[in-house]
Amino acid sequence: MPIDYYPLINRIVSTLKIRDTLEKQVPKEEHFFERPFITVAREPGSGGAPIARRLATRLSFTLHDEAIVDELAKSTKKHKAAIKEIDEKGRTYVDNIIHSVLNPEYVEESRYARALSRVVLNFAHQGNCVILGRGANFITPFARGLHVNIVAPYDVRVQRAMQYEGFDEETAQEVIAQVEKERDDFVKTYFKKDLNSRNAYDITLNTTHYSINEATDVIMMAFRRKFPAFQRLRATLLP
Repeated sequence: MPIDYYPLINRIVSTLKIRDTLEKQVPKEEHFFERPFITVAREPGSGGAPIARRLATRLSFTLHDEAIVDELAKSTKKHKAAIKEIDEKGRTYVDNIIHSVLNPEYVEESRYARALSRVVLNFAHQGNCVILGRGANFITPFARGLHVNIVAPYDVRVQRAMQYEGFDEETAQEVIAQVEKERDDFVKTYFKKDLNSRNAYDITLNTTHYSINEATDVIMMAFRRKFPAFQRLRATLLP
């Protein structure tokens, strides 16, 4: 019989009191997170997404990226396209008023925050996974996962956007600036946190001189240090 995670998730969300007191990490329910997980935050152009994919492959973990959007659409009973419009973006009080009146597909901020927290916590509770973005390090119990931040200098990120996405320099700068602002606003809106806070992560990795494989090696070493072999073995044996 499949495990029903949602009673636990509801208790954790209530404990967190989304947006007002999210800085209080989950104390009593931490022992429910038996399998370790990894959260990956990333600057646009830093290589965070391909590193997360490689990390999941190397560890035989599940990568949760697009699946988060899918689960949010199910949870809020909205079309996936509507969720993508607000995914990892900040919103204002005026946005909520205007769009909630004019757009039947719009998801109000508080409802979205609670749904996002349930989805991310559910994935973390299942464990053996890599959760990409969405402020997952601010939602999940810090001690039960490895929390990674992938960064690179601005000029490096612009050059990578030009090289791998085919943008010209001006477009690359515009895209990076927009995505960076959206992600910063997202974390400030929902978690009242600074995305670049040094204390929000176990490891911040500057990928200027690292390939995807080399960066993955560094993160895997940090993962093994935080979760010794006997803990990781135990996690794989749990039903």
